[in-house]
Amino acid sequence: MSNDRVLILGRAGQLGTELSRVYRDRGYEVVAFGRADVDVTDGPRVEELVMKYTPALVLNATAYNMVDVAERDVEGAFRGNALAVRNMAVACRQTETKLVHFSTDYVFDGTKGSPYVEQDATHPLGAYGVSKLAGESFALAYLDDPLIIRTCGVFGLAGLNTGRGNFIETMLRLAKRPDPIRVVEDFVASPTGAADLAARTADLTVRKAWGVFHVGGGTVLSWYDFARLIFEEAGVQPEVRPTSHREYRTPARRPQFSALSNGKMERLGIAPMPPLRDAVRAYMAGRSVVS
Repeated sequence: MSNDRVLILGRAGQLGTELSRVYRDRGYEVVAFGRADVDVTDGPRVEELVMKYTPALVLNATAYNMVDVAERDVEGAFRGNALAVRNMAVACRQTETKLVHFSTDYVFDGTKGSPYVEQDATHPLGAYGVSKLAGESFALAYLDDPLIIRTCGVFGLAGLNTGRGNFIETMLRLAKRPDPIRVVEDFVASPTGAADLAARTADLTVRKAWGVFHVGGGTVLSWYDFARLIFEEAGVQPEVRPTSHREYRTPARRPQFSALSNGKMERLGIAPMPPLRDAVRAYMAGRSVVS
């Protein structure tokens, strides 16, 4: 096993891109694969990769994250979010490799009304959340010391190059249209910059942390307020109107208050996540360079 080698799965995504950068910057040898390179639902293929590269860490940045589509493609969601994690966990167990798996705020039902801590009871509301919780269960069942990081509303610069983008890119695209933008104000979260999430992940692995940790953005706010913040930082002034989930129906139910508390992470001496405005400002600065 190489103590300075990490294997990243999901390299082209918003988080995978930042994980590759952060670990390289910290002196690790990074081996990264994307969806076109490896099917993570293929157990023998995953085992082959882990056996070949014998990394110290496997970081799973893959995800089936089409929340609404998952309601009619439950099998696909479970293959991507649960079976894939089981395959990685089995491979890591055989090679005594540390698995870092990323999960979601959607494992909660959003009824608590304050930021969730790791000890709070899970209660997903739809197929996506159930599949992500199943992935957590597989990691914990097959491994003694996985690191499971739950996060929320991730946005990273790789979203500029993906079909689905992220919330910031969606808002900026809508801002170019003449129609008013309607955004829900009765759903609250802690949106998370991918670069900050990747850095805190590296901090956790250096400390050999294991178990479940929450790493959400440093500000709790509604999606409507997040949209307004984005437009302020972008220097644009579209008409933005608040709406509610009753007016904006979706196939999947979503947790209404899904912000995450980072207290457990911070008690390890890891720096708090920056305020959301700072993360958006950094995103905008990076966006102006790469776009």
